[in-house]
Amino acid sequence: MTRVHNFSPGPSMIPLQVLEWAQAELVDFAGSGMSVMELSHRGKVFEQVHERTKADLRELLGIPEGYGILFLQGGASLQFAMIPMNLLGPGESADYVVTGTWSEKAIKEAKIVGKARVAATSKETNYDRIPDLGPSSFDPAAKYVHITTNNTIFGTQYHALPDTAGIPLIADMSSDILCGAIDVSKFGLIYAGAQKNLGPSGTTLVIVKESLLGAVRETLPTMMRYQIHIENDSMYNTPPTFGIYMIGLTARWIKEMGGVAAIEQRNREKAGMLYAAIDESGGFYRGHAQPGSRSTMNVTFRLPTEELEKLFVKEAASESIVEIKGHRSVGGMRASIYNAMEPASVKVLVDFMGEFRRKHG
Repeated sequence: MTRVHNFSPGPSMIPLQVLEWAQAELVDFAGSGMSVMELSHRGKVFEQVHERTKADLRELLGIPEGYGILFLQGGASLQFAMIPMNLLGPGESADYVVTGTWSEKAIKEAKIVGKARVAATSKETNYDRIPDLGPSSFDPAAKYVHITTNNTIFGTQYHALPDTAGIPLIADMSSDILCGAIDVSKFGLIYAGAQKNLGPSGTTLVIVKESLLGAVRETLPTMMRYQIHIENDSMYNTPPTFGIYMIGLTARWIKEMGGVAAIEQRNREKAGMLYAAIDESGGFYRGHAQPGSRSTMNVTFRLPTEELEKLFVKEAASESIVEIKGHRSVGGMRASIYNAMEPASVKVLVDFMGEFRRKHG
């Protein structure tokens, strides 16, 4: 078997150990004579999978009591609408910090539902930084403040949470959930599509402070209500059972790797290798994100010409380095180095970057 060095921004690579665990029990899970994909979501065997996955996530993230853990469908994109539908009442408004494509989409959905204001943005510099934020950045009457903690396309990331002066903080953590330690108690709601750091696409993790949820408009469809999903423990309808199982295996893998602290250190070392290769290239490679806002998950950079960028992608593929091309909004390259990315693969890319620069610089 030959595995490539997969730098895809998502769906992205899954830890090989997790894939092997799933492979070993795919046909007969826990002696049930069935695949986990064939189990009833209301049966005792899958109930154990579900409860263990929630317990491991609560442990890894330090999720306090009073927060519900939900496994929903529709991706982060559905959450863009569900959040204002559940949290904004008539005449109420929310603040959004717009730092890239996904926060643009989030506020667009919020404006369909109710009122939403751009509290700060880095659009004028093509989203190359996280804006400076303080309590004065936000409307004191805002129902909540929404941020996107990591921006896959532009390669920026929050390294400190904004002070919202008590306004509930909502975060899209689709591309950096479990990449490092966070204080969940500082958030009203966290959501994350699974396909970058948690498992396969098709499942969305939602962590919500239950006291944040009040009465919702009577016209809101049942499936769109967080309270319904909390009351039914993600079982109001058939949940994404295979995705939940895979998230559970990924949580197990993180625990065996030494927990979130060990993963965070590993991620910083991987990102450090790549940023050093960029910074020490004499300008041949140019990072898009400003140094203080650089992501540990998505490293974006340009080369001197578009012709060289096309050649870089072509020659990288011959070395089994794939999915390295950047998004059209930025151009150049994007190396997505989520939790599952091995340091050895980052070293392969760094060595290739050095050789490519010597040949074409």
